[in-house]
Amino acid sequence: MARRSYSRRPPKNEDRPRINEEIRADKVRVIKPDEEHEITSVDRAIKIAESYNLDLVEVAPKANPPVCKVIDFGKYMYEKKKKEKEAKKKQHTVSVKELRFRPNTDDHDLEFKTRHAREFLESGDKVKATVQFRGRDMLYTEKGELLLLQLAKDLSDVGKIESKPNMEGRRMIMMLTPSKS
Repeated sequence: MARRSYSRRPPKNEDRPRINEEIRADKVRVIKPDEEHEITSVDRAIKIAESYNLDLVEVAPKANPPVCKVIDFGKYMYEKKKKEKEAKKKQHTVSVKELRFRPNTDDHDLEFKTRHAREFLESGDKVKATVQFRGRDMLYTEKGELLLLQLAKDLSDVGKIESKPNMEGRRMIMMLTPSKS
């Protein structure tokens, strides 16, 4: 049985635009390096790109007709990655910091954890305050709720309540978010 020969084509990378012969449309709008543009067939557009010793890159594939630019593909990808990296630097991810209490937490421990919660909220993180009930502690759920509301009151200048204290099994949970100031 004879073996089939397959053409060795690199796999299509979905995050990069189509270039030159990869463009599948019949007609395209070509933007030349001197900012002139015209609607033409793909074959003619590729010839125009070759006359400039550059690549034909599909920059807006969903447009009608698709928009292609005559540019240096390597330079285009380099600048695109550079812009993405710069945008990623400016992103701020909000993380959730958790503080755990018991219904009979002492005042000093509460103050200590309140200071930590204040730091978290000031740095832009959310705070998840949890009161853990064990055994007979389930009789004192009101105490746990008062503890969480006291925490929220102490932190009212830097944060606000996102979700009020509610029971989930043997835990009472409250979420605090940084206030916009």
